[in-house]
Order: sequence, then C-alpha cells, then structure tokens
Amino acid sequence: MSDDFEAMGPVDYLVVEFPGNRMTGEGFPLLVDLVDRGIIRILDLLFVRKDEDGSVAALELTELGDEVDLTVFEGASSGLLGQDDIDEAGAALEPGNSAGILVYENLWATPFAQAMRRSGAQLVAGGRIPVQALLASLDAVEATASDKPVAG
Repeated sequence: MSDDFEAMGPVDYLVVEFPGNRMTGEGFPLLVDLVDRGIIRILDLLFVRKDEDGSVAALELTELGDEVDLTVFEGASSGLLGQDDIDEAGAALEPGNSAGILVYENLWATPFAQAMRRSGAQLVAGGRIPVQALLASLDAVEATASDKPVAG
C-alpha cells in the first residue's frame, strides 16, 4: 500500500449538481478526453438523486436515461465512496436535483508529488476557489481601481 501511495498523484473530488435531474452529457466526452490524454484517472464516478422529500439515493448508470450514453464509465468504481459520501453530497443538493460525484487522480501532477515525497515534503492544506468567488473578487478590485483618481 505504501508503494501505491508513493506512486500516486494528488486525488480530488467534485460534486456536480444537475438541476431538475437534467443532464445533457455535454461534459462527458471532455472527461473521457482527460482520461485518454493521461491527465486524470477516474477512481470513482457515482450519481445520486435527492427527492423532493429530502431522501438521497445512489443511481445506476442505466437509471440516468437514454439521452446520455454513459457506458464508457461503467465499472469506474474503486470502492472509495460510501454511504457517508452519498449523504454528504446529498446535503449539498437542492431537492429534485441529481449530482455526479467524481473522484479522480491528477496524473499530470504525479512526478511533482513523487519528488516532493522523496524530499520529505507533505501536503498539509489544499483547496479550490470557486470561479464565482474569483470573478466577484476581480470585479471588486476593478471597481476599487476605477474609483481612485488618476494622478496628473
């Protein structure tokens, strides 16, 4: 197990909500492309639904409808995701919506992660800045800059 850890890149997860259980599948070919190019490795992909009464259930790929072909993702399960993860994802969802939970290894960062481990370094914190927060911050900086008088 220790050797497996030493060879891995950073692992992240995403929970992507689909309002009204409507999934177009537009992003799935892009996800497959990331895998094909060796940028990420999918460890788990699970879909959940939150009913109007607040109950949350995992969905089989076949339950997602015929509009989206997800057969390429069949078997994408390492067993990392459990009921606690399903419940946590469900807590973030609005009733009547569904979500995909994706756990993936960042293969592009594996050489860097291995070098850091060899040198004794370890990741002690991480995070993600939501795009909406980044844009709001940039807008605030721009507004502040436009309020300053120009020296002349």
